[in-house]
Amino acid sequence: MSEQNIGLTPAEWNLMECLWESAPRTGREAAEHLRVHVGWTRSTTLTLLRRMTEKGILRCDEIGGIKSYFPLVRREDAVMRETEDFLSRVYKGSVSLMVNAITKKQALSQAEIEELYAILRRAEEAGK
Repeated sequence: MSEQNIGLTPAEWNLMECLWESAPRTGREAAEHLRVHVGWTRSTTLTLLRRMTEKGILRCDEIGGIKSYFPLVRREDAVMRETEDFLSRVYKGSVSLMVNAITKKQALSQAEIEELYAILRRAEEAGK
């Protein structure tokens, strides 16, 4: 699945986090994990597994009547798409507006400031 087609709902994020953490998982394993961590019923999890498989976000292998699920989307790709959508929707694509808003709301540690400087230096070098 291409990065452009990734658009996960909050519920799909929960399920994908479960599978990114440990894949493959059987439907039973995923249902138990999400029952404990999110409070979902088995039925909710199984329905979402089926729908996400139909959408091409997951792969389902069945061996001996037991279905195992694998993510077809890498976490990094989903995060990148979500970040681009958020930046575009909320900050009209402006990284500086986003960083300005974040730093006004909470203080950054010295380590975070140094990390931001390092990111900016790498971006500057990449642009040369």
